[in-house]
Amino acid sequence: MNVLNPKEVAEELNGWTGGDDFITKVFKFKDFAQAFGFMTRIAIIADKMDHHPEWFNVYNRVDITLTTHDAGGVTEKDVALATAMEEAAA
Repeated sequence: MNVLNPKEVAEELNGWTGGDDFITKVFKFKDFAQAFGFMTRIAIIADKMDHHPEWFNVYNRVDITLTTHDAGGVTEKDVALATAMEEAAA
């Protein structure tokens, strides 16, 4: 699994930021139900991918960090999951 440059990956994704070995984004929704619905949709996708996000939810906000722990950084798995998140949040 190739490790990608997180800052370069983040530049290609809307609103994402790259850190040392991760990408991160804060999603904001109308209310808690929409935020939780988003998390539920992503949980199903992530489980099928066997690639799970680090996330934190308070009310209408979902803070997400993606990294591939096995590879020690950002990989195509993170890009695919971030892309699915963008589609689910639209």
